[in-house]
Amino acid sequence: MRLLFAATSYPSSEQDWKGLFIQRLVEALAQRPNVDLQLWLPPGRRPDGSAYAATADDAIWLQRLMDDGGVAHLLRNRKLHGLATACQLLYRLRRAYRRSDCHLYHINWLQNALVLPDDGKPALISVLGSDLQLLKLPGMRVLLRRAMRNRHVILCPNADWMEAPLAQAFGDVASIRVAPFGIDTSWYTVERRPDNQPRRWIAVTRLTSSKLGTLFEWSAPHFKNAGRELHLFGPMQESIAVPDWIHYHGSATPEQLCRDWFPRAYGLVTLSRHAEGRPQVMLEAMAAGLPILASQLPAHADIIEHAVTGWLCHDPAGFAEGIAVIEDPIRNVDIGRHAHDWARNRIGDWNDCAARYAIHYRGLLESSAR
Repeated sequence: MRLLFAATSYPSSEQDWKGLFIQRLVEALAQRPNVDLQLWLPPGRRPDGSAYAATADDAIWLQRLMDDGGVAHLLRNRKLHGLATACQLLYRLRRAYRRSDCHLYHINWLQNALVLPDDGKPALISVLGSDLQLLKLPGMRVLLRRAMRNRHVILCPNADWMEAPLAQAFGDVASIRVAPFGIDTSWYTVERRPDNQPRRWIAVTRLTSSKLGTLFEWSAPHFKNAGRELHLFGPMQESIAVPDWIHYHGSATPEQLCRDWFPRAYGLVTLSRHAEGRPQVMLEAMAAGLPILASQLPAHADIIEHAVTGWLCHDPAGFAEGIAVIEDPIRNVDIGRHAHDWARNRIGDWNDCAARYAIHYRGLLESSAR
């Protein structure tokens, strides 16, 4: 089956973290039998056996989009430029869809489905948490429903909590099937030996006000001169003043985190207020058996069972209690083991993810053939 796979994020090199989950998915899909993979995405290392569907001009434009931080980043920070970029993206996608000889589309992110041609070809659309913000825009549901009509469509949110709102918006024109992304096998093999002096915690996030949430305020009483260190990793995407008691390292590769930091840390902290889907770094922490202390968001509660596979908090007191619980050696091991088992059984690796998608591809093609 010929598959046009469209995405607007992809790593340009081995050191690039942006869109790494897309690369892992593409690599796993390329290994599936009977899948002829055509890729429309930014330039980067692609798996053997795949074909590049972007034109040379598209590739240059997509790389520039990645360098600028992506459409969502531009819309947040340079609205007019972001809007013009979004229109240009849809124009280029429309041309790519029209010239493809694929049997079906695999489209990542709802907005990239807006310009599907009226050709009746089935479509699988991956949905992330940020996509649900798109549905709040006036007329967006109508436009998306129009793109889905006269074709078989499966919407694949990567987290269970998104199933209900998607079913409410599109349940009469599309099937909703939760399809979690995979986790690299390297995370499952991490052997943890947390440092005691000092006790190290880590936070891995893009530095924006919504992604950081109350991290600085709630952490200050517990990490300033308290025998603990908070190490922060991630790209600076807004003008954020990082307190001097936080050890800020900038971006780090998954290999660095897996090899040097996750084994030595007591826990991972995220107090995000962002519209999360199913944060990949949290899944990786769970696979590594690293306990998570997280804010009470639907996306976090979707994967963390409070006090069993992690700790959820909604105020400073709950945050302080979570630190105490996770730093208890017995509870740390127990929570980490339960998190690891949940990730292994519920999520699996990228080959498991590709197998889930392959089932949906076959279902779409069979339904379209009837």
